[in-house]
Amino acid sequence: MLPHINDYDALFRQFRWRIPPRYNIGVDVCDRWAACEPRRTAILHIHADGRIEEISYQWLRETSNRLANVLRAHGIARGDRVAILLPQAPEVAAAHIAIYKLATVALPLALLFGVDAIAYRLQNSGAKAVLTNAQGLAKLAGIRDQAPKVKLVLSVDGTADAALGFAETLAKASSDFTPENTSPDDPAMMIYTSGTTGQPKGALHAHRVLLGHMPGVEMPHDFFPQPGDRFWTPADWAWAGGLLDALLPSLHHGVPVIARKLEKFDPEEAFALMARHQVRNAFIPPTALRMLRSAQNPRGRHDLKLRTLGSGGESLGAETYEWGRAAFGLVINEFYGQTECNLVLSSCAMLGVSRPGAIGKPVPGHDVAVIRPDGSRAAAGELGQIAVKRPDPVMFLEYWGRPEATEAKFIGDWMTTGDQGQVDEDGYVQFVGRDDDVITSSGYRIGPGEIEDCLIRHPAVALAAVIGKPDPVRTEIVKAFIVVKSGHAPTDQLASELQTFVKTRLSAHEYPREIAFIDQMPMTTTGKVIRRLLRERA
Repeated sequence: MLPHINDYDALFRQFRWRIPPRYNIGVDVCDRWAACEPRRTAILHIHADGRIEEISYQWLRETSNRLANVLRAHGIARGDRVAILLPQAPEVAAAHIAIYKLATVALPLALLFGVDAIAYRLQNSGAKAVLTNAQGLAKLAGIRDQAPKVKLVLSVDGTADAALGFAETLAKASSDFTPENTSPDDPAMMIYTSGTTGQPKGALHAHRVLLGHMPGVEMPHDFFPQPGDRFWTPADWAWAGGLLDALLPSLHHGVPVIARKLEKFDPEEAFALMARHQVRNAFIPPTALRMLRSAQNPRGRHDLKLRTLGSGGESLGAETYEWGRAAFGLVINEFYGQTECNLVLSSCAMLGVSRPGAIGKPVPGHDVAVIRPDGSRAAAGELGQIAVKRPDPVMFLEYWGRPEATEAKFIGDWMTTGDQGQVDEDGYVQFVGRDDDVITSSGYRIGPGEIEDCLIRHPAVALAAVIGKPDPVRTEIVKAFIVVKSGHAPTDQLASELQTFVKTRLSAHEYPREIAFIDQMPMTTTGKVIRRLLRERA
């Protein structure tokens, strides 16, 4: 979508949306390619034993058509929700495509979810079908009564007591299917918010959401696609980052996607995978990038072919930004968005839009600002809430069954994000923290990001999270939770050293007055720190 204009200001001024009157994601990312280049590689599926399976657009078309026919035969119709509870695999892509072509609504779920989280989403959404595997079936076994509307369960691991076998069932179905005629505003998918602040809400998106994402994918990946591009992300395809920042945009552009099931993120395996499979474009969330810092001399040991590296979901920070330049030999392009309205701010080294500690600037096509409580735009340097103006093709339709929450999301035409930020004189946006993450201490308003960024500069710190702990004198004090690197002991001496480390590098009012060492950082499946749990613990 982005025209090749190598000047950010000119690009922003000249960009225009091109949203067709009829549009279907499934047809766009699959049938369009299958009609002209059926053998073109869509997905490179890397099995646990290292075997590589090439998945063509023809396979995606035939498999999605068969699945669409199976769903229709079981009474699944336009607007019904269909859950996908699977790790990265070709069947996930085929399922999404089938659901879109049937004009039903995809409900991506992460296998890392516990049974309560799965039960809540199935019940709240009223899902009528679930596509999963043996691991997912084991979780569904005890909660089927909590999702009474589910009438069909398909398992990619074969027929089981409570499920039909995916391959066996699809083999009996026709590979011919005429996609439903959908508009860009028809519902296509529902992604639940990560739940960092209370019960997750289902953000319902229309088919236009993919087109709305395209400029925000193309900008941080330096005018993606380029010849030879190949995309990989460790992010689960069950959340917006993996699905809409990587999988679907790559299929839209005909760029091969690496699919690899990860039991857990392993830095050495990640570097090896990118080198072995000549990954050219990667989306790696900030927490995963910080974990990659534990690998020794990656460029010396791995022949990386990366052209672009994008990161988002949490604040990247100046320390990780600078480390990335040394580790990868390229600039990490940070971007920003949220489940309800994703990829609206971005950096782009090719355009000269890159600054340590800043998210970037508005992506062409999006009106993004830092606003005051009354909806007026904040001045440069003034703290306010990051907001996006409607209408916008990437913006959600509504929170499922929560009209009051949908209405509360807006101040006039500004969709509020709940994220505090500020804009500098050059138009760069800096993320300060979630509304409830900003710490008020002795009259100061302190964002946790800068302190966390400082802490991970210390050679003993692997991960750091900062929260405000209630205090009768100062309102709140800064408290840090630390995961130490291997080979370092969590001692009182280290805690004192870290306090001095921050005090001398930032300021006396920002240093953590309390430090707690923990074995594991509480995180959502999207890799975000759950500060609510840390606040409860404090």
